[in-house]
Amino acid sequence: MRSHIFRVIVPVPDVSEAVDFYAALLEDEGEAVGGGTRHYFHCGDTILALANPAEHGNEVRPNADHIYFGVDDLEAAHTRARLINAPDLGDIGEQSWGERSFYCKDRFGNPLCFVDETTKFTGERG
Repeated sequence: MRSHIFRVIVPVPDVSEAVDFYAALLEDEGEAVGGGTRHYFHCGDTILALANPAEHGNEVRPNADHIYFGVDDLEAAHTRARLINAPDLGDIGEQSWGERSFYCKDRFGNPLCFVDETTKFTGERG
């Protein structure tokens, strides 16, 4: 059986505020779903879903690890992150495994990483 990831949930306490942040960062308005209780951004074949867990009685906690985005123009993505004051924005750098990337967080503490599409490492060797 082959499987694939089709949706990643980003927990946020305020979906509307998160939409503003991610729409500017991703240059995409996305789409409201669930009567506005969720907002989806189509990132290739994977949906980035903004949702407020408190609406279902759950605690709102940031994701523990980074969500990685492959981008065609890393410098432009970094500029957008800087212009919207993305928290913990780091410089563009090259990782030991060859990826060019930068790290930041969203306004709710969810860790993000943007990787130059031409350098992303997917675990395949040679």
